[in-house]
Amino acid sequence: MNVTPTPSRRSDPAKRVLPPRPFLAALVAASFTALLYVVEVVDLVLPANLQQEGIHARTLSGLDGVLWGPLLHGPWGHVVANTVPVALFGFLVMAGGIGKWFVVTATIWLVSGFGVWLVGPPDAVTIGASGLAFGWLAFLLVRGIFNRAVGQLVLAAVLFFVYGGMFWGVLPTVAGNISWQGHLFGALAGVLAAWLVSRADRAARTPARPAGATLPGNLGP
Repeated sequence: MNVTPTPSRRSDPAKRVLPPRPFLAALVAASFTALLYVVEVVDLVLPANLQQEGIHARTLSGLDGVLWGPLLHGPWGHVVANTVPVALFGFLVMAGGIGKWFVVTATIWLVSGFGVWLVGPPDAVTIGASGLAFGWLAFLLVRGIFNRAVGQLVLAAVLFFVYGGMFWGVLPTVAGNISWQGHLFGALAGVLAAWLVSRADRAARTPARPAGATLPGNLGP
């Protein structure tokens, strides 16, 4: 008779609410946020007109804007408005570790950027980190559902209470200078990232069964 031993009760890293290394997480979040300001200062001092390096929808020459768009902003009010969400959400997403942070961020960055490139307005250049912020927020709101983690659900409820109004920004708006496409695809990418990460975590927790092994509790031949 093959019996699977009872696993020891340990905290599941996938269900963490806060980063396991908060100082490092804060340093990464602050550094990324500071980078946005550095780019703006460089653009102002040169001047380099970097805003034109954003996403130009459905043009090959504007496709590289998918890589640079989240780092670029228009007026100073634009980058200031993104500062707190980017720093806070970026910090909280590191609950899964720096490695997963990069995976989640890259997924949101690329999916939201390509979404804007596909359906964005043809006569505009899309820039700004708001799509990334929407993606991180969506990730934080739904990861607790995929992970069945009470603590993450509580944090999600708090974040939704404070920042839930942001999601009006995913709807088409008459304000021509707001990229609702970036917000929408950023949020969808955040949900996708949460699903992908949760699947990877579940696969990592499931031990491989040796060939010929019987199911737990079953009598062998």
